[in-house]
Amino acid sequence: MNKSELIDAMAASAGITKAAAKLALESFLESVEGTLQKGGRVSLVGFGSWSVSKRAAREGRNPQTGKTIKIAAKNVVKFKAGAELEGSVNKK
Repeated sequence: MNKSELIDAMAASAGITKAAAKLALESFLESVEGTLQKGGRVSLVGFGSWSVSKRAAREGRNPQTGKTIKIAAKNVVKFKAGAELEGSVNKK
């Protein structure tokens, strides 16, 4: 499912216009992004949580040449699925 398909599904499920669904989705994404940029955590009980983790600088290898390269430190976004989401995906 891509973004436009998600907007269509949200609009149909909630009985709202596609424009309203698009605005709601974009507002949600901006809020999550803003919180993560500040180093915060977003948690939706039953669905999952997003957090930011720091990845240290390290050395790696260029697979084509085999030379050692330096990989810079960076922040990465992590998502951990909630129990209800995992349960619904693993139903038989």
